[in-house]
Amino acid sequence: MFVNFMSILQLPASPNLLAFSTAPLAHLRLLDIAVIAIYFAMVLWIGFYLKGRSNTGEEFFMAGREMTAWIAGLSFVSANLGSLELMGWAGSAYQYGILATHWYWVGAIPAMLFLGLVMMPFYYVCKTHSVPGYLNLRYGGQASSVAAFSFAIEMILMSGVNMFAMAVVMKVVLGWDITFSILVSSVAVAIYVGLGGLRSAIFNEVLQFVLIWGGAMLVPILGLYQAGGVSGLKTKIMANMQSMTGVSSDSYFHLWRDTGHFASNPMGVHWTGIVLGLGFVISFGYWTTDFLVVQRVLAAHNLRAARMAPIIGSFFKMAVPFIVILPGLLGLVLLQNPDGSRRQLVGEDVVAACSVASASGKLDNPADCSAAMAKTTLPAAYQQKVLAGDPNAELHTYNQALPLMMVRYLGPGLLGLGITALIAGFMSGMAGNVSAFSTVWTYDIYKPLINKKGSDSHYVLVGRLSILFGVIVSIGAAYLVQQFHGIMDYVQALFSIFVAPLLATILFGMFWKRATALAGFLGLLLGIVFSASLFLWVKLVPAALATVALSPDAKPMAENVFRALWAFVFSTIVIIVVSLLTKPKPVAELDGLVYGATVLPKEEPVPFYKNVWLWAILAVCIFAALNILFW
Repeated sequence: MFVNFMSILQLPASPNLLAFSTAPLAHLRLLDIAVIAIYFAMVLWIGFYLKGRSNTGEEFFMAGREMTAWIAGLSFVSANLGSLELMGWAGSAYQYGILATHWYWVGAIPAMLFLGLVMMPFYYVCKTHSVPGYLNLRYGGQASSVAAFSFAIEMILMSGVNMFAMAVVMKVVLGWDITFSILVSSVAVAIYVGLGGLRSAIFNEVLQFVLIWGGAMLVPILGLYQAGGVSGLKTKIMANMQSMTGVSSDSYFHLWRDTGHFASNPMGVHWTGIVLGLGFVISFGYWTTDFLVVQRVLAAHNLRAARMAPIIGSFFKMAVPFIVILPGLLGLVLLQNPDGSRRQLVGEDVVAACSVASASGKLDNPADCSAAMAKTTLPAAYQQKVLAGDPNAELHTYNQALPLMMVRYLGPGLLGLGITALIAGFMSGMAGNVSAFSTVWTYDIYKPLINKKGSDSHYVLVGRLSILFGVIVSIGAAYLVQQFHGIMDYVQALFSIFVAPLLATILFGMFWKRATALAGFLGLLLGIVFSASLFLWVKLVPAALATVALSPDAKPMAENVFRALWAFVFSTIVIIVVSLLTKPKPVAELDGLVYGATVLPKEEPVPFYKNVWLWAILAVCIFAALNILFW
């Protein structure tokens, strides 16, 4: 059935999903199935229930701007907590250690606070439906169209990676048919978002946030207990590193200590890349300009709630590594092979090289597999079993760390809850992508470029149809992720290409009166082309990675953060030079769009414990303490 589905899509069967997966890792009991069925029934019911409150454009695309700070804040975080987050960063933690936590802390918290304290007044005051909508007001239609088309492409590709993650879980853990896994979840998302619009997506994201925590938190609790606490886990990981590499190092447990040199840490990254590439460009580019998350905050019922939502979300974001990063670390010492030996996960490229022909059970390319095996730290005896095509010599990728840990620790009922959490993560991520795609397609592409005179009900219909279109195209995009080392490498590549130039364009537009329309258009367009060119250069000439990431010891994730930094710098230069050579708008036309030319609305006085600055300062203190604790 899987091969037939691939032929329908005119895509090759994926070796990543077929390699050595001889039997499902777990079997659902009746109670597990009931938990999953109840979840699907609930999300569909929410869609039908909210359909009557999603008839106008404001209701369908912006949830009527009625969300409280807490609902908007939880949705803000949940829209980002999809299956690619759950699986991708758990796998990255297995591969890189606690360094993966940077993407939750320095790669999120400062930007979330900046969005709430500084940028939300502009987004909220101009009442834009989207980030491209703000660019249209600030720079004009050309910059807006570039942003809208690039964002639409990004959302389709991101939705596809959620589908891929879901397919991996269901195939490996339960042995479910790929077609069934993708279509059932995709249809559910299309129905509840298509009926209830953004309001339905937001309420389901809050539900999914609770399910994700409820379904995933037992894994780190039980795993940490078996590993002997944090000190026991650290000791065992160091012993494993000693047996695999001959070097005993605790670099898996430090955020900053070993980032002074590229070769000193598992990720092969320098602290400058983390601070500037991730902490500034990628982080600020995503959390302050990516409409997927900004749309949730724009749905808040007033400006104070809109500013408070990302600050509330920052506290939950700092806690997410407990259910994502920790299971990946625990997998380094607790995962076992069928024979009881310690299981070692490998990269997607190794699994692809060692795929087996479905009929003969023999390796497709023994020479490629042998070369791939030589680069791993798998025991020699286990490598021989793989090369011999032994069906008991299972190969699992880094991306499967969290599902494997769930199967190990969750019993009947709880396993169903855990699988439901992953399904919820998939649907949360995909629903966020398609709802944002629908808004941008309708208001920033269809309305200005195709039909400027449609009625409000017509645009709602177009929005609903675009959701269906987005889901269908996302199915094809799902298989692009197979060309990458891991899920998060794919995601970070997308961010560096699309988000980094957009950040430069937004910041100069919002904080520099002199920025001109032509500068915004060329800065964004040429920045995307430049970043994509760097990406293709490294793809075609792997040795170029050392140039882009500034070191021969750099690894793919380091390349992503430095590529984003160079794209931002390039866009900045273009915007400054072109702005100085062209005529800017009169200051009077920049009211509500640029700092220094806008009178910001004053908020009503509130008790000190509701003050946004108080909570932002508390978030900064906790953020600083965590970085010091895990230095």
